[in-house]
Amino acid sequence: MQVFRGFQHPGIAPACALTIGNFDGVHRGHQAMLALLRSEAHHRNLPSCVMTFEPHPRDYFALLAGKPELAPARIATLRDKLSELARCGIDQAVVLRFDRTFAAQTPQAFIDNVLVRGLGTKYVLVGDDFRFGAKRAGDYAMLDAAGQQAGFDVARMNSYEVRGLRVSSSAVRAALASGDMTSASALLGRPYSISGHVIHGRKLGRSLGSSAADASDGFRTLNLRFDHPRPAALGIYAVRTHGLGTEPIDGVASLGKRPTVDDSGRVLLEVHCLRWPEGLGTEGGYGRLVSVELLHKLRDEARYDGLEALTAAIHADAVNAASFLAAHAAQHRQTSRDRIS
Repeated sequence: MQVFRGFQHPGIAPACALTIGNFDGVHRGHQAMLALLRSEAHHRNLPSCVMTFEPHPRDYFALLAGKPELAPARIATLRDKLSELARCGIDQAVVLRFDRTFAAQTPQAFIDNVLVRGLGTKYVLVGDDFRFGAKRAGDYAMLDAAGQQAGFDVARMNSYEVRGLRVSSSAVRAALASGDMTSASALLGRPYSISGHVIHGRKLGRSLGSSAADASDGFRTLNLRFDHPRPAALGIYAVRTHGLGTEPIDGVASLGKRPTVDDSGRVLLEVHCLRWPEGLGTEGGYGRLVSVELLHKLRDEARYDGLEALTAAIHADAVNAASFLAAHAAQHRQTSRDRIS
């Protein structure tokens, strides 16, 4: 998948079949829409294209109002969103910066400047609640009428439901906020995960007691940035990490702002592997691109009186994570046997 920041690039396709949205989480409703887009693009001999925004429009308007708390919690980083769009088979993604100039466009200006002249759109697929232009004045009927004048087709997809419940980014955020990772997985169609390059941290974990895996290194962690101040999930989780070897590695992770040891407010995903991969070495994880599946929430993030109390809590979390992951693996093996038989 080709990714473009804006639409004024020589490599961008001169015409496309397009869908527009934030696609936070790329959940099952998004996936159904993307499958329909790909089908229409194939029949029309056009590349499929997703237009998305960074920052999220609601982030922009919340900051403009001086109330950042009104912005939605973020399910996925831009990296993970683009990765999922690529996995869905999209040909190109156009990431537009949502700022004052973009927000001030009238609906007709958006159609003329972005859809027609910018992307050469021949087909547009939108959701049933799609609005566009300044003050959200544009709607499906206006877009459909404009398409008849400008020569592009417009289609609308109704909400996608699972067991009678509408699948939406809001529903995924609610599941993650409550720690219901099973429901989040059902809405996403996959385990909730966060990916990124492993970065250097303060290496404090190496001095916090000793782990069952390696008593000399304490609670050695892999650190990943989450580049948004309000992740949809917060807390301590049993996790599985991909990218450190041929097999996924069980672990326990903290996603949050580490109130006991850090007052910067930076959001970090810290992963302690229950079994460090042989041959990776003490420094072998740095720079690697890993994906961490958050399978089960153990507890909320907490502030401790000192490092001794923090160490005791991490010991307990590692034990609880190992117990859950062992049961999870056993259940998976049993399910696999049942399918075979």
